[in-house]
Amino acid sequence: MPERPGAWLTTTARRHAIDVLRRRRVEAERVAAAGRLGERVDPGPRGGSRAADPVVEQVARGLDDDPWDADDPDGDLVRLLFTCCHPALPAEARVALTLRSLTGMTTAQVARAFLVPEATMAQRLVRAKRRIRATGMTFRVPPAALRAERVEGVLAVLYVLFTEGYDAWAEPADAVEGSAERRALADVAVRLARLTARLLDDEPEARGLLALLLLQHARRDERVGPDGVTRTLTEQDRARWRHDEIAEGLSELDATLAVGRPGPYQVQAAVAALHDEATDAAATDWPQILGLYDVLLDLTGSPVVALNRAVAVAEVHGADAGLAALDAVADEPALAGYHLLPAVRAELLVRAGRPAAASVELSGALTLVDREGDRRLLERRLAALPRARPA
Repeated sequence: MPERPGAWLTTTARRHAIDVLRRRRVEAERVAAAGRLGERVDPGPRGGSRAADPVVEQVARGLDDDPWDADDPDGDLVRLLFTCCHPALPAEARVALTLRSLTGMTTAQVARAFLVPEATMAQRLVRAKRRIRATGMTFRVPPAALRAERVEGVLAVLYVLFTEGYDAWAEPADAVEGSAERRALADVAVRLARLTARLLDDEPEARGLLALLLLQHARRDERVGPDGVTRTLTEQDRARWRHDEIAEGLSELDATLAVGRPGPYQVQAAVAALHDEATDAAATDWPQILGLYDVLLDLTGSPVVALNRAVAVAEVHGADAGLAALDAVADEPALAGYHLLPAVRAELLVRAGRPAAASVELSGALTLVDREGDRRLLERRLAALPRARPA
């Protein structure tokens, strides 16, 4: 990784971001003009009937329970990956198909991992199969005009899959049904990211995603304490992080940044790398992290990124500056109902010497939180606030 990735990416990625946004706008206009789903998929040869495709048949039969054959040609692997993550399919079906076809997990195993009845998951797969047949999509690597958009879709599915599993590592293992199965999804996502990075070796964001997953997943053993309370990075014992995975993640990040086509996953991986390389929380290079979040916000425009950036602003410029950055995104619809918005505000209010206001924010966050480990963390923080003295 460059010695100062924040400065390097600020100059390199912002130029690239302009090209990315311009390309996405052109693609969006083209897709809107097409007006029909069939014009978004690779239409195959015009006229005549399509020849039977063994990959099509594997998916369209509903993905039987035969284990994955690791000796399949790479061409079939790539086609199957793009098929399972096709934008014509509902998001939940993309994840389920990816697990069924690329990992050998049975329908029952996938259902347990997502805490739904097996019959429900089976029906999702059946509906996906029908959608595949109804659209008449062919199972080929998408043409150049659609490739960038479709690669983004593949990587997004893997990231959703990883997040589902990684979040489970921040929960007390005995508090959530199916916790072991959910945690295993993170390992599955890392394996699929390795496969994807190999198959799409000309796509630096595929390798960037692999780096990101490795650098985050390396902290899994410290995400929750024995009391079932989620641990923040400041509270984690870094000696228990999996440093072999960190080393692999840093190597992947170095290699993909060297290509000179940075994207959101690479920037997120650079942020994770700076956290992982710090010997303790006090040694974290927050100015560089703030620079990286500036780049990531340019690339994505995401309110969640803006929220994370506000934390970095507070670390660099103080609590009041962080609160001002939060105020700038407080009304974003995407953050409505997101417990981390009031939780972060509460933390910064404590730093600013305003515990009464922090108590209000923490109480609000507790009405929104849906993870047990996070709920216990918020309760602990609320209990630790100084109580107002009676008049």
